[in-house]
Amino acid sequence: EVKATAGDTHLGGEDFDNLLVEHCVRDFMRINNGKNLASNKRALRRLRTHCERAKRVLSSSTQATIELDSLYEGIDY
Repeated sequence: EVKATAGDTHLGGEDFDNLLVEHCVRDFMRINNGKNLASNKRALRRLRTHCERAKRVLSSSTQATIELDSLYEGIDY
């Protein structure tokens, strides 16, 4: 029987996905002299798919790698 829980019940997997995508977008910008892929829907969709996959890996492992060939303007991430 559960008596009590702590934490924000509104946070979930999609919130984690969004934070991970935002982190990767900022990281891509940092590595690539400010190139912002956020306006490219295809690049964001590919990145989100890989972030979701990494999240699932992290459910059973301590680390995951996100690698995408030619993510934005021919630049790998």
